[in-house]
Amino acid sequence: MGSTGPPEARELLAAAVAVVRPAAARARRLRAEGVGRVATKTTDTDVVTAADRAVERMVVAALRRTRPQDTVLGEEYGEQQPAGATPVRWLLDPIDGTVNYLYGLPWYAVSLAAEVDGRVVAGVVHNPATGQEWTAAAGYGAWRDGRRLAGSDQTELGQALVGTGFGYDPDRRAHQAGVLAGLIAEVRDIRRIGAAALDLCLAAEGTLDAFFERGLSPWDHAAGGLIAAEAGLVAAGLAGAPAGPQMLLAAPPALFPALHDRLLALDAAGGP
Repeated sequence: MGSTGPPEARELLAAAVAVVRPAAARARRLRAEGVGRVATKTTDTDVVTAADRAVERMVVAALRRTRPQDTVLGEEYGEQQPAGATPVRWLLDPIDGTVNYLYGLPWYAVSLAAEVDGRVVAGVVHNPATGQEWTAAAGYGAWRDGRRLAGSDQTELGQALVGTGFGYDPDRRAHQAGVLAGLIAEVRDIRRIGAAALDLCLAAEGTLDAFFERGLSPWDHAAGGLIAAEAGLVAAGLAGAPAGPQMLLAAPPALFPALHDRLLALDAAGGP
């Protein structure tokens, strides 16, 4: 690793990895035992399982033991802020890719990031089905299995393999389908894997050339976005906006402008 980031970033990353690995093992065990108690959230297609909630409770409990004064924001139970909280907040997606998890597809992840004073400084994304793990600490690079990540070297949009995702609201999906219809002839191909954290990690390692999605929550992209940025990708919104719920586009500097301009022309950040 390099040595240009704050030491606290590495300390928080170590804490995150220590918490996520046993949580990922539990998610994998629960999947092997069979998915039970499936409910829906925002729409009939936005599912949550008992495993999502169990893994979130496990991670929060572990963080409470090791860092009791930190705030935790989880997808399933919301924000938990103790009295006298530190400037550290954890952003947790206990199972990113719940539909994949439900159907037995091996593309889901436990994603945990730490931010300090609103800036994400550490993140880990762990795929329980495969054991793959991606990590990053601000200023120290992005890594997988001891290999530093540097993103894709693709420079032509027409040759780019681009990942994306869809929202659960039917009207939003229809708008996103229109965006894809305008984009697909201008890139090599599109991939929809179903877990934004993993999409961002695949872009960080260059397996995907770029990734974009509208509608992501902070826990969806905090860890993966840092991993992509530390791998040298530009991770931002459109028209100078920061990455957020309106849009997250992650691409190498050589690809970012062309893909950004095309998404802007297609109103990718618009619609319902």
